[in-house]
Amino acid sequence: MDLLHTLLLAIVQGLTEFLPISSSGHLILLPHVAGWRDQGLAADVAAHFGTLAAVIYYFKHELKEMAVAWWGSVFHRRSSAESSLAWAVLLGTLPLALSGLLLYDLVQTLREPLLIAATTAGFGILLWVSDKIGRRTLSEYQIGWRHVLVIALAQALALIPGTSRSGITMTAALGAGLTRSAAARFSFLLSVPAIALASGYQTLKLIQSAEPVNWGTLASIVLLSAISAYICIDLFLKFLEKTGMAPFAVYRLLLAGVIYLVFA
Repeated sequence: MDLLHTLLLAIVQGLTEFLPISSSGHLILLPHVAGWRDQGLAADVAAHFGTLAAVIYYFKHELKEMAVAWWGSVFHRRSSAESSLAWAVLLGTLPLALSGLLLYDLVQTLREPLLIAATTAGFGILLWVSDKIGRRTLSEYQIGWRHVLVIALAQALALIPGTSRSGITMTAALGAGLTRSAAARFSFLLSVPAIALASGYQTLKLIQSAEPVNWGTLASIVLLSAISAYICIDLFLKFLEKTGMAPFAVYRLLLAGVIYLVFA
């Protein structure tokens, strides 16, 4: 890959992993418009590791507290808001993990541009509606187990290209009554095991493949993806309560329209 390809791939991955705007839509449109061939599995792995590093670093204090509290809940029977949140994140990941293992091959057949356009638009409207009707009164530490189940099942839908993992989890969290910021933070915390599982699976595939590895390029992708993802998380959380989800829903509708015009 050339420098521009590397730069854009890393930035697009960093931004679309956490904004509710559908990474599938961008990653199918960008190579087509730019005339690039597929970047390869190694680049995908590097980009995911970059976003994983960013979210872990951004929430390092919360994750440390959650890990300590979770350990206490398992071995010392001590329950707290932090341990409950840790369990919510772990249990909220199970449907996605199981669905990914069982349906991976099927999902790969769904990467049709027009389907991605439809899901990008449809789930964008759903995000907008959820933002409008949600009560927005709860923090992520007040989330109930029924709400965790709904969000977990919603996250499994992210296997469908164009859904957006962050978008669908925020949609479900807003519908469950979380504030915009709490919905985003819970979605970002859920991304840690989700991205770690995806990265681990991709790494196994990479090890089994004969794809050549350019370590310098991969290091650049990890770094740029991490920086763009960290900035994205920070700015998104700072301005979300004021902007709401409407701009992202409108953007998804426009993106879906562009995909349709290009591929129809």
